[in-house]
Amino acid sequence: MFRIDEYKVFENISDEKLFEKVIKKYKINKRDIVSINIIRKSVDCRKKDNIHFSYSFALELRNEEKYTYLKKYNQPEIKIENHRDSKYSPIIIGAGPAGLFCALTMVENGIAPIIVEQGEMVDQRLKTVQAYKDDASQFNCYSNVQFGEGGAGTFSDGKLTTNVNSPLINMVLNYFVKFSAPKEILYQSKPHIGTDNLVNIMKNIREYIQSKGGRYYFNTRFLDYQKENGLIHVICDCQKFTTDTLVLAVGHSARNVYELLKQKEIVLTRKNFALGVRIEHLQKDLNYAQYGDCKLDLPQAEYKLAYHGQQRDCYSFCMCPGGYVVASNSEKDGIVTNGMSYYNRDNVNCNSALLVNVKTSDFSGDDPLSGMYFQRELEHKAFIFGGNNGNAPIQKVGDFQEGCTSLSFGKVLPTYLPGVTMCDLNDFLPDFIKDTLKQALPYFDHKIKGFNDKDSLLTAIESRSSSPVTIKRNEFMLSSDDQIYPIGEGAGYAGGITTAAIDGIKAAIKIMSK
Repeated sequence: MFRIDEYKVFENISDEKLFEKVIKKYKINKRDIVSINIIRKSVDCRKKDNIHFSYSFALELRNEEKYTYLKKYNQPEIKIENHRDSKYSPIIIGAGPAGLFCALTMVENGIAPIIVEQGEMVDQRLKTVQAYKDDASQFNCYSNVQFGEGGAGTFSDGKLTTNVNSPLINMVLNYFVKFSAPKEILYQSKPHIGTDNLVNIMKNIREYIQSKGGRYYFNTRFLDYQKENGLIHVICDCQKFTTDTLVLAVGHSARNVYELLKQKEIVLTRKNFALGVRIEHLQKDLNYAQYGDCKLDLPQAEYKLAYHGQQRDCYSFCMCPGGYVVASNSEKDGIVTNGMSYYNRDNVNCNSALLVNVKTSDFSGDDPLSGMYFQRELEHKAFIFGGNNGNAPIQKVGDFQEGCTSLSFGKVLPTYLPGVTMCDLNDFLPDFIKDTLKQALPYFDHKIKGFNDKDSLLTAIESRSSSPVTIKRNEFMLSSDDQIYPIGEGAGYAGGITTAAIDGIKAAIKIMSK
């Protein structure tokens, strides 16, 4: 295998013509080509007068000795072996990315796990989420944007980017393609799936796991567990299971599980996390700011921004081009915002979280759940300022800077449902959040012209970007109870779909190594 990197393209071109140009430039005999594939495609827009695509290719060639001028390309091999010898099925609590990829790895190697999920199957979950958008009184605290088949990532942009360097990334991407994700995610520099594709992918994964003997229990709440003679009796609201291996893939919003583990004296620690708001702009304005008048067929523009202040930092998170701000609360009297896009990213607005870091030193005492309680307090305040009816509090950026309640919308209209209530976010945001946001917004405007536009919208509160708790585990991925594997975002060891999926695969490998 050979690799060609940083091949620049300044025109709209089909893959076939692109391959022809590459073959000609690098003097490759067509008869020697076994295969040629794109392995990376990105947009370089650092200079507005020189925007172009940048490609990398993998080639399998005959007569390799003729092509010593090309770079070798070696893909790492991943070998997984199953040494588990037990008559009990592992129990996985949670059907988000961590739990599902743990289950997938198991069934591929002859183990049939049981997956327990308090939320609904994805089709019914879609209806439940839509019912809440239409009428806030229809909220379901067990099945919503946070809970249900596919986890919180199902209602997101479906980003698969990660800062982790792992050979398991390709395994995750290939699994997604196997279960009907667009094949372009295998080479896009910033791959995403979109909520519309994720819904079908979750169904396909479920059917595959079931075909291999895995069992799902939806609408089944994990309440407690008891240990006896080396076994774990898992107690749910309508079912009881017995196992020797319990995997907790509960997600970062499973507050009842954190409280249960604290009661069971499982070692928990609080961790740094972040809080903030969702900002909305017009996508066309962002496209112009990033691309100018470029005539290339470019994807919707994105951004990733960071501001480092003297006291706190502010950064963008989960940026959703052509997307929507969505209601993501998991408790009745709280407001939580998040972002979501469909695969085509064709909505008029784009949005992103603007988050300010929260430190463990912000909380006195030694309660490991103090950050969680702080989240809940601010979510309840947002509920009150939204009108106690499910509406989210919202404000134009210009009014936020001046400290006055917005009276009308400008060129940017809100996408949040069930609805929004205009207010002054300064009245309930903690000082360290609002002060840092006011410093960061003009700084970001220097990076992206128009970012601080007075008509842009801020919707509060974004509080579930990551877990405020770490469930401590050792090098074998075991908690302080040596039969419980805490994994994914809820355990504090992942930060997105891909990293959660990788953590699930790693846990399955550890379980099968016994």
